[in-house]
Amino acid sequence: MIGFAARRLVQALPVIFLATIGVFLLLHLLPGDPAALMAGPDAPPSTIEFVRHDMGLDQPLPVQYVVWLGHIARGDLGKSIFSKLPVSQLIGQRAPATIELAIAGELITILLALPLGIIAAIKQRSPVDWVVSTVTSVGLAIPNFWLGILLILLFAVGLGWLPPGQRGDFTRDPLGELKFLALPAFTLALPQAMNLSRLTKASVLEVLYEDHVRTARSKGLSGVAVVSAHVLRNALVPIVTAISLDIGRLLGGALIVETIFAWPGLGTLMLSAVGNRDYVIVQACLLLLVGVFILVNLLTDLSYGFLDPRIRLSAGGRR
Repeated sequence: MIGFAARRLVQALPVIFLATIGVFLLLHLLPGDPAALMAGPDAPPSTIEFVRHDMGLDQPLPVQYVVWLGHIARGDLGKSIFSKLPVSQLIGQRAPATIELAIAGELITILLALPLGIIAAIKQRSPVDWVVSTVTSVGLAIPNFWLGILLILLFAVGLGWLPPGQRGDFTRDPLGELKFLALPAFTLALPQAMNLSRLTKASVLEVLYEDHVRTARSKGLSGVAVVSAHVLRNALVPIVTAISLDIGRLLGGALIVETIFAWPGLGTLMLSAVGNRDYVIVQACLLLLVGVFILVNLLTDLSYGFLDPRIRLSAGGRR
């Protein structure tokens, strides 16, 4: 297992390298001059050139990349062009809100998707299957922004049960924070849950009629025991893959959801930075999101070897 994990880590290194190159080039491909923005709209050319030299933008791109990578390795993400605050400080203030929203959204996704998918597979071609299929189709068709607005109108404006936006304080009032979290987390999770439930149904159906499952049934095991012990374990690999991809989608979808609910996370930070052309913040946020996505995919690859030993053995993990 250790050898399998080491090989997966080595395979991830080129991906990390290419990701850093792509994020670095963003600063140079987007329109606008960061030096001119930092110097101010009325700055003379001499001042702009001084700022460009001070930022190192007059160096060749390979040199700039190496210098930038060195700063990243030391945890220096640069300073915001407008607020002059360290970007690491701004991200540190906003990241907990996004992590909280993403974790809540992923939990709701799993709690909705797995039972719906398993029930639809077990009750295939029954009225229950038809209802679940209809619900998943409707859930997939509803855009995040429209669903968020509807939930605000219904539960916040109409019924007054939940707050329409902002974020509470989880450490001081956990229950109150759940009220703030409910609408944005559900808005973020619903499309992912519907998609995952369809995949869960297909994956369970693929295993449900295999020989070892029939043998387990012939031994008199209950339906719950058969599904939990013999079906889910073999159906989990594609489900785990989808869950890992959902984490990336949740982080990307948080941009829209955080804007709708005024949630103070990385999404709203990136949106304001794009509007202000604060490329340093955009670059750092993208690097963070790409890093999280790569890490999640690496952990997913490692989970394959745990869930199905044949995968790590076929990769030479027996050494």
